[in-house]
Amino acid sequence: MLLSELAEKELIQVKDGARYGKLADTELLFNPENGKIEGFEVFQKTGSFFQGNKSAKKKEFISWEEIILIGKDRILFNEANNEIGNSEYS
Repeated sequence: MLLSELAEKELIQVKDGARYGKLADTELLFNPENGKIEGFEVFQKTGSFFQGNKSAKKKEFISWEEIILIGKDRILFNEANNEIGNSEYS
């Protein structure tokens, strides 16, 4: 699978079906010492359409270990956290 194909897949949390957008809209975090992928930093808008510019972006982290399945159109994962496992990336 090409990176460009992977980037177009939608991230979905299995627990509640929440959609986190496409992988292309995330930041890939990896450990430069060992090359291991740590996970993805995701920014979700909070608030409603009617709040306009007042809506904020909420940063969450999806650990690589939380990914269950990479399917044809979607990437399914268990849970996103508000904290990044490695403080080096904060």
